[in-house]
Parts: sequence; structure tokens; C-alpha cells
Amino acid sequence: MKVAVVGATGLVGTKMLQVLTERNFPVTELIPVASEKSVGKEVTFKGKPYKVVNADTAISMKPDVALFSAGGSTSLEWAPKFAAAGITVIDNSSAWRMDPTKKLVVPEINGKTLTPEDKIIANPNCSTIQMVLVLNPLHQQYKINRVVVSTYQSVTGTGVKAVNQLMNERKGINGEMAYPYPIDLNVIPQIDVFLDNGYTKEEMKMVKETTKIMGDDTIRVTATTVRIPVIGGHSESVNVAFDKEFELKEIRNILANTPGVIVVDDPANQKYPMPKDAHEKDEVFVGRIRRDETQPNTLNMWIVADNLRKGAATNAVQIAEYLHQQKWI
Repeated sequence: MKVAVVGATGLVGTKMLQVLTERNFPVTELIPVASEKSVGKEVTFKGKPYKVVNADTAISMKPDVALFSAGGSTSLEWAPKFAAAGITVIDNSSAWRMDPTKKLVVPEINGKTLTPEDKIIANPNCSTIQMVLVLNPLHQQYKINRVVVSTYQSVTGTGVKAVNQLMNERKGINGEMAYPYPIDLNVIPQIDVFLDNGYTKEEMKMVKETTKIMGDDTIRVTATTVRIPVIGGHSESVNVAFDKEFELKEIRNILANTPGVIVVDDPANQKYPMPKDAHEKDEVFVGRIRRDETQPNTLNMWIVADNLRKGAATNAVQIAEYLHQQKWI
């Protein structure tokens, strides 16, 4: 199978190459794609060097599937051109997520909605993916009516520039800034730009994407997204109000039997999910599971995942795996 990775030299693109290797996806030919300034550079895949090409060249090479992680403007321009050439695009940017004609997919939740006609498939936002993977089985059982989420997001979600800013600050080096403020020994309660309603774009992504993925626009979501000086993954404090009463034992049992979710919830022994433990893992970890004692039918949880893996690269590759299983690519 010919596989193009668009944005192959970036943080997520590099992770996509790693995940394709680890999961032994049947790549017969890799086509790494990047901007003109990177054309001619080499990336290594399964020990073999591949030269980076531009998007036009990639289309002419007729890949079966293209994994995009090169930003929204690139996706808006090039995804339709790849799709018009009969290439299935799995896009990691925000460009197509809320397009009503495009599927927004977490394979464990709504992979079955895909068809051979879906030529541009949207990969959700990293912070949304890890949350809905935990929420969906509980929604099936108890019907969620409201979610309050506060995120604690890794600098890797911004990219290499942000990782460099954090590391430079820790070493006392003046360098290029990804954020308007220092990030080391600090938290920044802004991810993406502010909108007219006072929320950031990242916060509204979580609101809108959750209802689209879970197929229920009656679920109300309110979010506060925060950048923290961490590299391993994103963490989320999630408060969920259900229509129905629940037992904590049953909640833990449902989550323990949910594919892709691992329960780490043993307060007596100080066991709970942390970004450093989720780093380089594909699963979503959940702990601090407890009843909200201030109102009925309400639950508190702490959810952690590696945002570059299940939050981006792994989810995209899992979509490709599903399409391959169906023999559509």
C-alpha cells in the first residue's frame, strides 16, 4: 500500500511514521510530503531513507491513503485535490472537523459510520479524543446531559517551537517564543485564539466535536483549556452529569471493559494517571473516579493520554487500519 504522510517532518508527522512502524501498517511505499523548504530532505522509515516531496508530486505518485498533519490552511487547499485524485485523506487539522459533509471519527466510537465514499475523514482534536473515549460508554448507559472539563495540556500540542521554548527557559537560554508568556513554572489559560463569546477556539472545539462524535447534540459541554509546562501528554478534570443514577463500582467496571481505556484508580496507594505514565502509550488512562457530592447523578474523573499518539497520530492510523480492514484502501 502506498501511504503519503503530509507534514512528515513535523512533530505529529514524525509520530505518524513511528506509529505506522510500531503497528506494522502494511506500507509498501512511503511518500513523505512537506513544504517546499523541506523538499529533498530525507526521513527514515523502517530503516530506509525516503526523500521528501511536495504535494503535487505526491498526488502524481497515486498513494492509496494520505495522512495529513500540516495545518488547517494546507488541508483546506490540498485535501480536496488528493480526494479528487481518488486518494483517501485522513486529516489531523481542524479544517474539516465541523464540516457537515465530513465524518469526524474516533474508530472505537463511530468508525462504523465510514463508507468507501468518504474521501476526506477528519481526525478530532487531541483533547476531545481522550475525553469522548471515556465518556461514550458511560453515555450509552446513563445518558450524559452536561460535561464541565478543564484541561492541562502539554506543550507538545503546540509543536516543536513550544517544546524548544520550555527547554530553553529551563536552561536560562533566550530563544524563539511559541507563547506570549514564559511557560516554565507557569500555566497559560489560553489555547488558540479568543472568540467573541470569551471562549478560545480550542474550548469551542471540545464543545462542538464532542456532540458530533457521540452523535447527540443534547449533550452540553463547557470547557476551560490550559497550557502547562509538561511534555508527556494532556490531562483533563472532567465533571459529568447524567440523567440516571449510577454506582461507582459499575462505572469502573464499564470503563475497565472499554477498548483503549485503562483505569488507574487506587487512591489508597496514591495511584492515578499522570502524563509521564501516558507518554508513548496509545491508551487513555482514567482515575480519581468519584461522586460529585454537590448534586445528584454527577461524577468526577481525571483523564490522561499522550496527545501526539491517541490524540493525533495513533487515532489517524487506526482510521486507516479500519479502512484497510474493510478493503476500501
